[in-house]
Amino acid sequence: VQLQAFWGGLVQPGGSLRLSCAASGSIFGVRTLGWYRQAPGKERELVALFQGSSQNYADFVKGRFTISRNYQKTRMYLQMNTLAPEDTAVYYCMYNFESGQYWGQGTLVTVSS
Repeated sequence: VQLQAFWGGLVQPGGSLRLSCAASGSIFGVRTLGWYRQAPGKERELVALFQGSSQNYADFVKGRFTISRNYQKTRMYLQMNTLAPEDTAVYYCMYNFESGQYWGQGTLVTVSS
């Protein structure tokens, strides 16, 4: 399984970005899939997650970010609105299988004026 995250970039406070994650390989049996982020000097943290048909969000993104995916689970997205400087981080997509987790290479989101 290979994951690749796209479309990070520089955005002004209050702006929006839509991240994409492309999954290739054998993704049959994926259990959970989601987005994490890691800010400079901080631990990696959960942003949003699909668990079955339900979506779970970190408190700090509720109402601002929306996770979505296609039916085949080969694409996953993170719509990020009302971005703030504290959202600056490398964002990673993750697919979790019974056999283990797979991570994309990360895409940098910088929120700055």
